[in-house]
Amino acid sequence: MPGRYTNEENGFDAMAATDFDAARPVNPPFRPVGIAGWLALLWLAGPGIALTETAETGKSSEAPGTAELRKRIAASPELPFKGTYFAAQAPTAGWESGRVSWVAIDAQGRIYELQRGVNAAPVLVLDRDGKILRSWGTGEYKIPHSIRIDPSGNVWTVDAGSSMIIKYSPAGKKLLTISVGQQPADGGPFSGATDIAFGRNGHLFVSDGYGNARVLEYAADGRRLKQWGRPGSGPGEFHLPHSIQVDDEGIVYVADRENGRIEKFDLDGRYLGEIGDLGRVYSLKLADGVLWAGIQPMDAPPGSAGWMVELDPKTGKLLGHLDVSDPLPLHCVELSAAGEPVTVQGTRLLWFRRAQQTATSALVPRQGPQVNDGKAR
Repeated sequence: MPGRYTNEENGFDAMAATDFDAARPVNPPFRPVGIAGWLALLWLAGPGIALTETAETGKSSEAPGTAELRKRIAASPELPFKGTYFAAQAPTAGWESGRVSWVAIDAQGRIYELQRGVNAAPVLVLDRDGKILRSWGTGEYKIPHSIRIDPSGNVWTVDAGSSMIIKYSPAGKKLLTISVGQQPADGGPFSGATDIAFGRNGHLFVSDGYGNARVLEYAADGRRLKQWGRPGSGPGEFHLPHSIQVDDEGIVYVADRENGRIEKFDLDGRYLGEIGDLGRVYSLKLADGVLWAGIQPMDAPPGSAGWMVELDPKTGKLLGHLDVSDPLPLHCVELSAAGEPVTVQGTRLLWFRRAQQTATSALVPRQGPQVNDGKAR
């Protein structure tokens, strides 16, 4: 089926999978072959599994830095929001959303979901009540990963399987396709780009973290201009760059997921510093001078509970937090026009509304069906 990646050898269905990617070592020193090779590499490296066994007790111990992270978060203010669920309304019998990978909200309040199920189109556009206004993208994706709205209101999606970036009009007309390319031939289903951000000069910045460890810059017409980054944990190096943002001053922020930090660069790729010791950093969103991030502790399997945090992008100071206890959260962070943080949670959204509005809001959250298929990749 076009747009669906199935590996018959091991039964892996990428459209249904998540990339809370415990079993996906990124930029390894060698490329495993077959499922046995992947299991062996996981056993050897396992960057997503930070639990260790003590020889004396056999009990799990916290990964280095996790206890300090928990203390920092506990000492920060708890933000005045209450989580509510929001899910797309099924337009017809048999329609069903799969795992929602990412969400974006435009200036008119329309909600754009990028989902991985086969019983609905990948791109869903919802109104404030969850009614589907339009949808598109069937047959165009291997692993839908991220969706963003540019300053002109155009819709951009990133495919972590094919490493293709597609620009659409708000109505779903395809305007531009960028093939990032240079994927490792044996890098596994997740081997492509992860996210896209927009510079004030109209240029595009892409994080390419599955199989590669780099940031790429493109002109508005899709011409590649430059790239930077390499595997590692030093300044300017990456271990799964998973999300990216650019501020009004031209500073590029990259979620270096498995290194537990946010790296900062200028528009030429020069390293400016980092916000470190954050745990596993999945997602970033800049708004009103604040950097939001979705993070999870390194001592828990990817896809576990975590926090949505507000950071001062200049100093890295932790300004506040939200506890997120639901499974499979925080793959993305978005903000509504009212400044309410939103993330994905399985087949639905977890929308944090201001506490005083939850009882009176005309927006009634609808709780969709939850299917935990156990695929925490």
